[in-house]
Amino acid sequence: MSETISENRTVSQLKSRDRAQGQSFLTVVLIRKVNARTAKNNNPFLMVEAGDRSGSFQFTCFNDNPVFETLKQAPEGVPVRIRGQIDYFQNRFSPRIVELEILEEEDLRQEGIFDQLVATTTEDIDVLMEELIGLIAVIGHKRLRGTVESVFGEISEDFRAAPAAISMHHAYRGGLLEHTVHMARACRSLLPLYPEVDRDLALSGVLLHDIGKTVEYEGKLVPRRSREGILNGHVVLGYRMVRKAGMKTKLEPDLLERLEHIILSHQGEMEWGAAALASTPEAVFVSMIDNLDARMGMIQQAIRETPAGEPFSDYISGLKAPVFVDPPARSGDGDR
Repeated sequence: MSETISENRTVSQLKSRDRAQGQSFLTVVLIRKVNARTAKNNNPFLMVEAGDRSGSFQFTCFNDNPVFETLKQAPEGVPVRIRGQIDYFQNRFSPRIVELEILEEEDLRQEGIFDQLVATTTEDIDVLMEELIGLIAVIGHKRLRGTVESVFGEISEDFRAAPAAISMHHAYRGGLLEHTVHMARACRSLLPLYPEVDRDLALSGVLLHDIGKTVEYEGKLVPRRSREGILNGHVVLGYRMVRKAGMKTKLEPDLLERLEHIILSHQGEMEWGAAALASTPEAVFVSMIDNLDARMGMIQQAIRETPAGEPFSDYISGLKAPVFVDPPARSGDGDR
């Protein structure tokens, strides 16, 4: 008989166990995505992504599984208690689910596992916010600084908690704040190399580029797109917020147009969600830093979530490859 894991295990703990197929486990996770599909024999099945703050995994649920109908109707973001058996598909953790129970948020608090489920930045949110306030203060142009202050004055609490994405990068509580501060650090480090880029305009654009995500996403446990997010998208939402603030502070029309252009073009490509292609030095600069930090955010998360001893992470869709997480081998100081 296979060993039974009686206590709740985090996803990270499950992935780090010896690869003994058939071991039973019990865990509480959030259902992040459920995609209904049809097999070649016309039988329906579900591709499900689940996880907690320590990591995530995917599994397949076929229509003959007793939990199929419950999963099919489960809303994204719902917490569930799962009993299953450890299994792997193409060398990736993909358990077989035996039992599933939908939980209420109150159940999570009573059991003391609410914080275990909600993915959160590994950095101190208060420290990041303090740094953000300091970054706004170094914007030299008074009306640009006032425009940035006006935007954050209305949404600072939402900004603290917002994710930067649903799944691609920094997709956790505080992720938007982390992503923005990291971008601002890169911005200030790179600006001396490019004197043609206006410092105040570039920094303002970095701080405001994703501000629309405070409206685009909602949900306490798992981020999902709001009605406004689906109908408009964060690029348009952010443009509106920046335009409103710029008009309020009487920002010069030329600067306001250039700042708006950064917001509209920061996604880089039309197929990635940009409303315009970057056509000013500052817009190109911000777009490239955004892409850099988004990709490095994927790398950082892959390193955090890959079980010890595994050389490669799971496949990362945003990078179109798994990440080789082993650090470079060094002997002494090497040649210098």
